[in-house]
Amino acid sequence: MTGAAAGAESTTEIGRRVLRLRTERGFTQRQLAEPAYTAAYVSTLEAGKVRPSEAALRHLADRLGVSYQELTTGRSPRDATRLRAAVTDARRALATGAAEDAAELFAEVRDEAERLGFAEERGAALLGLGDCALETGDLTVARDHFEAVEGLLAGEPLPRRIPAIRGRAVAHLLAGELRYSCYLLESAIDELNASGLHDPYALLLLYTAAIAPYMDMGAHARAVRAAELALALAPSVDDPGLIARMHRGVARTLIAEGRTAEADASLAKAQELYEQLRIHTDLAHCHWMRGYVHAQDGNLERAERELRTARDMLASKRAALFTVQVEVELADVLRRRGRTADAEALLLPLLARTPAEGAAEAPGEPDAAADEVGLTADRGAVHAGGAHRLLGLIADERGDAEAAEEHYCAALSLLERTGAAGDLADLCRLLGDLLRREGRLEAAMDAYRTGLGHRAAPGTTTLGPAPAEPPM
Repeated sequence: MTGAAAGAESTTEIGRRVLRLRTERGFTQRQLAEPAYTAAYVSTLEAGKVRPSEAALRHLADRLGVSYQELTTGRSPRDATRLRAAVTDARRALATGAAEDAAELFAEVRDEAERLGFAEERGAALLGLGDCALETGDLTVARDHFEAVEGLLAGEPLPRRIPAIRGRAVAHLLAGELRYSCYLLESAIDELNASGLHDPYALLLLYTAAIAPYMDMGAHARAVRAAELALALAPSVDDPGLIARMHRGVARTLIAEGRTAEADASLAKAQELYEQLRIHTDLAHCHWMRGYVHAQDGNLERAERELRTARDMLASKRAALFTVQVEVELADVLRRRGRTADAEALLLPLLARTPAEGAAEAPGEPDAAADEVGLTADRGAVHAGGAHRLLGLIADERGDAEAAEEHYCAALSLLERTGAAGDLADLCRLLGDLLRREGRLEAAMDAYRTGLGHRAAPGTTTLGPAPAEPPM
């Protein structure tokens, strides 16, 4: 479109807007024009035949009782306030209800914000849509929404784009792309710190998000340092939801160090905040992690209770991917409690579900959502590998070496793509032990060597230099 055409369109739109507002207020053209202009001028302007000056527009806006911005752009400050309130309502719906329902609200805000030309409100709605897609497990859709936010805010300071970058990194993490998730987060941290953009909220968001991929890759030292920096930044941030998420992340590092009592205390703080904020999905994640803490501590009965609570909460919100991930950890606890049949019945459907088929139910398990899908190489790959590992252990324990080897190899194939070093080393040990018992010593040695290779390079060598640290 040429500049002249764009100017003509703008003039036409302004004329129509003046006509609509004048009619709504019951003014004649003369009443609107006086004392500075004539009725003929207003008539010509409403017909789109004259390009009004700024002075004329300010006079007309004052007479019509609207802002200059609203008259010239059609965007009212009241509209911006209304859209921001709608985003808040959608966020509340996401926190307390099903993500699909919240996504409908976010989509309405996005469409109206785009129509009215409100970039900030449109970005907030797209960010919400990305968070909804993360919860439902639609990881490609989530990445698309977060990338759209980054594109929309490309000209804005980096801290404005950090929530979208963090969202994209989480989507890659859930897909099993651990290294790329770390790359996104570390690149943003470096850019923030190197450019002097010391924004505590943005940095806390990034360091908190980095803990999970670091831990899954076996980069424990980096995870601990990220947790330390997050704790140092926390007093500068007034966002209880983010502080609660930080406590969840810190708990992971404490668990790895065997400090289970401290980890449980950290999770208790997060749980208290989530209960106050009524953020049900994150509250379910607290129960999930507390179940993991109790499992690590050997309290399997309590672990099962916490994991079932988490699973039921997530299933009620139709958070499909998170639900099946919890079920893998619940199956591990059931196996350790000697209920291998229940564990196997819970695991097998997780690797076979499709959107059309739904899931076969384990004895005593609640109905799964009709649209629930399972774990695949590009959707929950780490937990898919964990499910095959558990099925391999169950087969191994009942003497079915062929099935055990098949599951161990399937788990290795999944986890090698993710770079989950600790899990890979453990799998290679299990596979090597199985092959050695079968008398296949050369194959067993190969498996052990592979495992030693993963243990010797626990992720940090593939990540490059650690990101720069902020001035504290």
